[in-house]
Amino acid sequence: MSPTSSPLSRVAPLAWFILLVAALSGAWWWWQIGRPVPLPDTPTAHIACVSYAPFRKPGETPLDPHAFVSPERIDADLRALSERFDCVRTYSQGFGLSAVPEIAQRYGMKVLMGVWIGRDPVANEHELQMGIATAKAHPEVLRGVIVGNEVLLRGEQSPKALAGYVTELRDAIHDTHVPVTYADVWEFWLRYPEMAKAVDYITIHILPYWEDEPVEPRDALQHVAEVYARVKASFPGRAVMIGETGWPSEGKQRRGAAASLVNEARYLREFLRYAGSVDMPYNVIEAFDQPWKREQEGTVGGYWGIFDVHARPKFSMQGPVVEEPQWLWGWYAGGAGAVLFVLAGLWRREWRGLRSRVALLLAGFASGTALAWQFRQMWYACRNLPEWLLSGLLCVIALGTSLTLARWVAGRLAGVPPRAEPNRVVRFVWLFGLAFYGLLLAFDGRYRDFPLGLFWLPALGYLLAAVLDVGNSVMPSVEERFLGCLMPLLAAIAVAQEIGLSPPAWMWLGVNLALGGAVLIGWRRAARLQSHQAQAAGQ
Repeated sequence: MSPTSSPLSRVAPLAWFILLVAALSGAWWWWQIGRPVPLPDTPTAHIACVSYAPFRKPGETPLDPHAFVSPERIDADLRALSERFDCVRTYSQGFGLSAVPEIAQRYGMKVLMGVWIGRDPVANEHELQMGIATAKAHPEVLRGVIVGNEVLLRGEQSPKALAGYVTELRDAIHDTHVPVTYADVWEFWLRYPEMAKAVDYITIHILPYWEDEPVEPRDALQHVAEVYARVKASFPGRAVMIGETGWPSEGKQRRGAAASLVNEARYLREFLRYAGSVDMPYNVIEAFDQPWKREQEGTVGGYWGIFDVHARPKFSMQGPVVEEPQWLWGWYAGGAGAVLFVLAGLWRREWRGLRSRVALLLAGFASGTALAWQFRQMWYACRNLPEWLLSGLLCVIALGTSLTLARWVAGRLAGVPPRAEPNRVVRFVWLFGLAFYGLLLAFDGRYRDFPLGLFWLPALGYLLAAVLDVGNSVMPSVEERFLGCLMPLLAAIAVAQEIGLSPPAWMWLGVNLALGGAVLIGWRRAARLQSHQAQAAGQ
């Protein structure tokens, strides 16, 4: 058989194509998130009201019953917030937050004061008494008192019991003329309309990203307008306030609703223009990013702030917005990966040829940009040192796997007979890891990100190795074949859950098809060879 018609020469163009597309895709992804995106401007950066929670430093969380925020810290926060906001909304009287009304008054701000209601009746009564005392002490600064936040959504109280708490506080501060309300997702007001009898006005939450059927950014404002009109029509003659609305800047994409900095800026700008045009009372969630929320809601929970954890504005209210100003670091990482892979191929003479070096360069660049992608996700998602250590270790293992496979692939593309097949034990570990995470995504994936950059390296490497391993005669184990078939099915469930609207879900399916396809290609070739051997033995 001539070299030009050998089995390897027939599959080599496909391998080159995959390498080139992988490298160009990595370069393009980083380039496109660094492009300025034109957005509509807002007439002013001033916002009527914003949710305020001070738990933004490492380790701070309201889940700690002993947490406490000093008056000095609150003073510094409100002094800064008063430059852009007329009002702040709080959620609890505990943790030192009962000092907010007094401090806000110094800076000419109003307060939507929260009283937290949960399951514990003793804690609830303590909160109520603190709220009553604070409201009586500072009625002139209060725009309203919100007794309970999404209590019905969490299922922690019945409507009757919750209305009792609201009525108790309302009666106690009646002489102050401070209005009292309850806040929940808009559907729960329609589900429990009897709650309207207990409040002075209705406070609803409209969060297009978190809807049961997530709303894309382009349709979000229309959704808000429709929901607001629907609630107004359901409670004629009653005042309705939007107690929470906003958009996350990082985290998992839900169907067509992508959590991104550009989309947060777009939503807030458009919402503020609309709210100002119709004189709609509103409160934006939230002032600062809240890292502790990642424990409850995944990555996305920590990134609803207008300011980051360092109290820096995340975007301007005028002009274009850039998703990732440091996008060039993705290219730098690709370049570093290319250099590393080429250097790793210098110690064997057969890897020093032009074809080997180009293959290593492309594989290294693709691997570097993918790891940089994963590191960017880790930067937003990792909550503590153990998570950083685990994620970092997995990235190192992925890089080592990719480097080993790239050298093997480079040798094959240069026409060098392989000295050994790619390590199947390592492949099984990656198969198991991908299948395990696929199970988590399929059955508990609401808050889980797609770790695409991590799994893309071994998936692409093993796919290329399978394509080029034309002489393979080793049948994959039963376990490998099972996982190779299972993974794409689990990934397809993730795509179906997003009704095909989430690009990351499709890319996750592609990763699973790549690694699973590597097993299926080997299975098919080994089965063919065994069939031919059986036929030859029978003749």
